Amino acid sequence: MTWRIRIEHSTGYRYASPVLSSYNEVRIVPQTAGTQLTLEATVGTEPAATTYRYWDYWGTQVTAFDLHTPHTELVVTGRSTVQTATAPERPRDVPTWAELGDEPVTDEFIEFLRPSASTGEDPELVEAARDLAARLAPRDLLPAVSDWVRERLTYRPGTTGVHTSAVEAWHKGEGVCQDFAHLALVLMRAAGMPGRYVSGYLHPSAQAEVGETVEGQSHAWVEGWLGEWWGFDPTNAVPVGEQHVVVARGRDYNDVPPVRGVFSGGQSTSLGVTVAVTRLA
Repeated sequence: MTWRIRIEHSTGYRYASPVLSSYNEVRIVPQTAGTQLTLEATVGTEPAATTYRYWDYWGTQVTAFDLHTPHTELVVTGRSTVQTATAPERPRDVPTWAELGDEPVTDEFIEFLRPSASTGEDPELVEAARDLAARLAPRDLLPAVSDWVRERLTYRPGTTGVHTSAVEAWHKGEGVCQDFAHLALVLMRAAGMPGRYVSGYLHPSAQAEVGETVEGQSHAWVEGWLGEWWGFDPTNAVPVGEQHVVVARGRDYNDVPPVRGVFSGGQSTSLGVTVAVTRLA
């Protein structure tokens, strides 16, 4: 079963005094890969700017633009239509832990095995990961990691920020999808499974009515290497399927921020993020 989803994502900043120039890059265009097909996508800015696109090191499409006229507010809006598919079956021909530890795998996926800025190691987490790996085959690790994380983190918006590390969120015992994904990656990598961070959108209802526009979410989940990449959503404890729309992949959030830039001018205040999603088919 496939879904067709329309997404409108709006975000931006308000400045305390006019900004004379700014340099920006945006990651809000969904990817075409695997079971996902992006049918159309546009990115617009207010004030208007000439944009150009490139693909970064991790394979994410980046929309970049500069502004050199005074402005006190910047709004970026992405509109896209994406076809998604039901969650693929969990791979069956999965490497053993010994095979995952062999040089061909560790060489190819070293960036997804090492700790990163937001997924640093902690002795207790390493011990927990090794215990999971001792009891489970690689094929069963991701759902077990998700259960482990959900038992220790309470979903609570506003308690963490984009710079909160997995270890910090774990000690707080609360966080959002980004923290669930980061903590899951710490365990996966410490167990010896390559893991990557995925950002995108989530349609909130599995029984969505066709044609109804609802408030969606910017969302984050993980993918583990089981002989092929397989996605799992630790916040909701489900495989990644037709409700998920992939935008970017990397080692952690720092590789996939929706908006990043520099400017000259007064202090900035975020206008927040709104995501509207409509199931078209």
